[in-house]
Amino acid sequence: MEDTSLGDSIATNGVCLTVTDIGNNYFEAEVMPETINNTTFKKLQIGSPLNLERALSSTKRLDGHIVQGHVDGVGKIRDIKNMSHDIVYKISADEDILKYIVNKGSIALDGISLTVSNVNKNSLEVSIIPTTIKETNLATKKIGDLINIETDIIGRYIYKFLNKEEKSSISYEFLKNSGF
Repeated sequence: MEDTSLGDSIATNGVCLTVTDIGNNYFEAEVMPETINNTTFKKLQIGSPLNLERALSSTKRLDGHIVQGHVDGVGKIRDIKNMSHDIVYKISADEDILKYIVNKGSIALDGISLTVSNVNKNSLEVSIIPTTIKETNLATKKIGDLINIETDIIGRYIYKFLNKEEKSSISYEFLKNSGF
């Protein structure tokens, strides 16, 4: 809680929350019904392990990808395979989420920045090193558990721009004629 202040953002299982009260070893946040209804928060119980991450400082290195704490939806853990050097989690998700996910792209699961190792029509997979499992709430996750999914913000913007119904009047010709 060092240097945490009222109004700060703390991602909690990948959900951006605003600190409304703070103590030596706790913080409180208000949560809207929309957040409860669209995340795994509705399944949380007292004592549930949480992933906590403070907001990125502009003076720090960016490890992983840009994660905003704006959960796109909830997936379900379909399989967990313990391989020799990694653990592969297979997550099913709605097509509305999977359309933004690409193989070797970035994803956040419960706020953990990860790389997608495989994606298909109904699910995605991530390969996770044992250290990440040990340091996050993934250590307590099992098949059938729900998990918050945040897709890559850059991928979402690119998808939106490429699939826009209304085409821009700005073209290569327009830019050339305008001195660009």
